[in-house]
Amino acid sequence: MDHLWRICVVMSLVITVYGNGKRPNIVFILTDDQDVTMNGMTPLVNTVSLIGKQGITFNNMFVSSPLCCPSRSSIFTGNYVHNHKTLNNSISGGCSNKNWQSGPERSTFATYLKGMGYSTFFAGKYLNQYGTKLAGGVSHIPPGWDEWNGLVKNSKYYNYTLSVNGKAEQHGDDYHHDYLTDLINNRSHEFLEKQSESTPPFFVMVSTPACHAPFDSAPQYVQNFTKNAAPRGPSFNKAGKDKHWLIRHAPNPMAKSSVTILDDVFRKRWRTLLSVDDMVKNIVDTLDSKKLLDSTYIIFTSDNGYHLGQFSLPMDKRQLYEFDIRVPLLVRGPKIKAGTVTDHIAVNIDIMPTIVHLAGDPAPQNVDGISLVPILIPNITESDEDKRDCLTKNKEENTVEDCPNTDPHTSPAGSRDFLIEHSGEWLPHGDFGCKNTDLCAQCYPDCVCEDSRNNTYSCLRHIDTKSNYEYCELKDEESFQEYYDLNKDPHQLTNTIKSVKPPDLAAMHKLLVLLQLCKGDNCRQLIPPHTRH
Repeated sequence: MDHLWRICVVMSLVITVYGNGKRPNIVFILTDDQDVTMNGMTPLVNTVSLIGKQGITFNNMFVSSPLCCPSRSSIFTGNYVHNHKTLNNSISGGCSNKNWQSGPERSTFATYLKGMGYSTFFAGKYLNQYGTKLAGGVSHIPPGWDEWNGLVKNSKYYNYTLSVNGKAEQHGDDYHHDYLTDLINNRSHEFLEKQSESTPPFFVMVSTPACHAPFDSAPQYVQNFTKNAAPRGPSFNKAGKDKHWLIRHAPNPMAKSSVTILDDVFRKRWRTLLSVDDMVKNIVDTLDSKKLLDSTYIIFTSDNGYHLGQFSLPMDKRQLYEFDIRVPLLVRGPKIKAGTVTDHIAVNIDIMPTIVHLAGDPAPQNVDGISLVPILIPNITESDEDKRDCLTKNKEENTVEDCPNTDPHTSPAGSRDFLIEHSGEWLPHGDFGCKNTDLCAQCYPDCVCEDSRNNTYSCLRHIDTKSNYEYCELKDEESFQEYYDLNKDPHQLTNTIKSVKPPDLAAMHKLLVLLQLCKGDNCRQLIPPHTRH
């Protein structure tokens, strides 16, 4: 019976939102390492105007792992790291390796949409180890994609290799032919130009190198933002004496050379985003000229945040703090009210079920995330609470009362508990040129350690109408713990774990363990059952 209700609500969604019953088009734009806490959206004037102000902006969008390959794997599959098994950016850590290809890669939003009759297109960075020999080489095309332009390995702007439908395509350093963000822009434009109201629905994913290192901007933008510098917020160049080993290890105050470098990196990151902003405008203009804009959803987000000087860590991600786990999320499309700003919580594991649900199918039941459609289009599932109460009554009283036709899977709430996971990496023989870094990786600049094997943690992140906290357990020799009440300490300056009452600590630990072990419906059952306004 529940299966029939799910079919009913999906058909209602398709008919109500899309009118003619045709599935909508979807464009998914993914940036690399783009923060929000350091004003990372500032350069994206067109993006804010054409997506955010014409749709919805999420103030509380998080990633479940603050690192490229694990986060991207969660975005594609809708699952936490402990379920898709991509632990870090290495082959041995599960990044695009054979286990990924034989398992999770076969159940992504691309495979779902392809099965629903979509024409699918991809251009840009996929996963950090994609295209390498150990990952099957350039001939490997992930299932679900009709047109494939996948970057081999990690983000670059010049001198890279693409897998173009399974064949290697070499690129050099000529801006007009090779600059990767513009190439993604041009090839997605070519694909969109072939679409019309009479062709099958399409799904386009563009995944830019910006604003990841090496921070190469287009030549016309190299003089922009010359007077800007990394924000000097409360945690900038502050010692993290009460935090786990990696943070305590960071020299404080930072070397002047480090500060000079990170200020330059801040400007360069913004410059790379200007080409992304050009691409967004081109996509919207092309859809508009083809009379497809009104039937297309556009989703914009990033794979993780970033830090520049917070707690004296010069530049990277990988940390459990807000600057690395918060990212932008903007969505526009049919029936989404323009200019909406929401405090509802979204997580990167929600992207996959949301895309499938927007396309007109039920959100998959084997994923850890939830569909955000009830937030994007609230009236579509306005009777969810009535149905849930009815189902509960049936279960408790062993009755078979007919319940409203709606989908119980798709009701995100204003209150949520979710998991942050990271498995630290290190270089077995230390970082070349740096002393005493045998535990570390990413020791740049000035040999400051940005990751280590004991930077392995799991965190419970909780937000509701009254409380807002993060509780973390480190998998290290200290069994270190951190706790932050973000209502009182939004910049996480003081670890107050010692002030937490034992019963509260036990309750948080228990919930964290449940999240670490959860899978599919078990993860979603840990989310409050109805939307709180």
